Parts: sequence; C-alpha cells; structure tokens
Amino acid sequence: MSRGEAFRRLHRPGEPLLLPNAWDVASAALFAASGFPAVGTTSLGVAAAAGRPDGRAATRAETLALAERLAGLPCLLSVDLEGGFDTDPAAVAETARRLHDCGVVGINLEDGRSDGTLAPVAQQRSVIAAVKAAVPDLFVNARTDTFWLAARPPISVDGTVRRLAAYAAAGADGVFVPGLTDPGLIERLVRAVDRPVNLLVSPSGPGLRQLAELGVARVSCGSLLFRAALTAAVRALNAIATDGPLPAGTLRYEQVQGLAEMLTGESGTRAGGGRP
Repeated sequence: MSRGEAFRRLHRPGEPLLLPNAWDVASAALFAASGFPAVGTTSLGVAAAAGRPDGRAATRAETLALAERLAGLPCLLSVDLEGGFDTDPAAVAETARRLHDCGVVGINLEDGRSDGTLAPVAQQRSVIAAVKAAVPDLFVNARTDTFWLAARPPISVDGTVRRLAAYAAAGADGVFVPGLTDPGLIERLVRAVDRPVNLLVSPSGPGLRQLAELGVARVSCGSLLFRAALTAAVRALNAIATDGPLPAGTLRYEQVQGLAEMLTGESGTRAGGGRP
C-alpha cells in the first residue's frame, strides 16, 4: 500500500481522522510522537511564525521548506496550500509535485480569496484538475469558504454542495467546509456529497463524538493548536511576572530536545547536563 492510499484509508465516515495541524518542526514532531498517524500544517501558524500574513500567497517558500524538514517524521503529512500560492493551475500543480516528491501525501486547496470573495468554480476546478493530473496519488482536500467568509449574499448548503460536487468532478479526494457548525446542516452536507467530508474543530460546534455520528470523515484542528500555544506562553510569562504558579506539565528541556532527535537520529546530553 502506498503512503497516499494509507492516508485515504484514514478518512472513515463515522470514525473521523483527527488531524493536528503543526506550524514548525517541533510541533509536528510532538504530534507524531504523541501517536497521531497523520499531521497537517496550518497556514496561519506557518505564516505568523515567518512574520507574514495568512491567505495572501506570501509563504510558498516557507511552506515548501517546512515540508522538506518534516519528511523524516514517522507520520503521514498533509500541507495547507492556501489557494495554491498562484492563480496559474500549472504553477499550483508544480508546487504540489514538489511537495509530493518530498513525501507529502495530501494538500488543502481553498477557494477563498484574500479580498473576501470566492474563486470562480471553473477556476478552482482547473486548479484541482491540474494538480491531480500532475500527482494522481496526492490527496487533494478541496476547501470551500462559503461558510468561513460569510459571503454576501450568503451561500446556502445547496450552493455549497454544488461547489463541492464540481470540485469532486475535477478530481478532489475530499472536501472541507470550515465554519460549518450546525449539526443539521452538517448531516445534509455529508449525505449530499460523494466525498469524505472534513470539518474544522470549533468551540461553538459539535464535539468529535457528535461529528463522528454525523458521518464526518476528518476533523482538522486548523490554527487552534498554534493559537493555544501562544496563549499558554503568555500565561506562563504573566505567571512569572506576578510570582504566580507556573502551568503544570510543561515539557522538559530533554523532551523537546528528543523531538529534534526524531529527525536527525542524533542523541546524547549536552555538557553540563542540559538546560532547564
């Protein structure tokens, strides 16, 4: 079985793949070491870590470089490509080919634009078809931002289904509708779309168990873990500043050092016994 087929088989309606999304090598290695069979990337986390805006096609180089560094991890890797970092289908396909060549098994491609509009369906179909023609084994998760961008006028579930059906006809392997949280609408979407449905974790939406019951095949964490990590860092800093208790369970120096050793194969202790 190819790695691409192994990734496909993790998308089981009713028993969804929980996909943690990483923003650097350490976070991806931590999720892999925690036993998750597949790890994704978060475009917001990658962009923010590089000091760039998300969703502006500004982080192609950073995304490719991170994927190359993650190639040795003991997990399957899916990469968030925003809208593909280009409007030319051939250029997007070339980026996808480079990712596949370094071991990536899946990508996200979104139809939301930085100005808050949605890409024309025909344009997005051309992009998806070009990617699948270039790298047939790559799992293309076609994301529509019909609920994420709060389009004006609003796009109904039926309109969303029509978009996703067009993307599926172009070769998409899965579909992703971030921002959709209503259980009734989720159930309608799952029944109407002939592809594994991916949703985003949302504090205001159903939990993992209910999403499974609704037939969802994949649940992504998106930028939530990155934002939670930043929040935890600020809370720890404030605790130090106020002589308050530090958060329990913080990873030790040697534990984080071990994450790098997963990729390099190097081990050993620094002179002086390491650092706190």
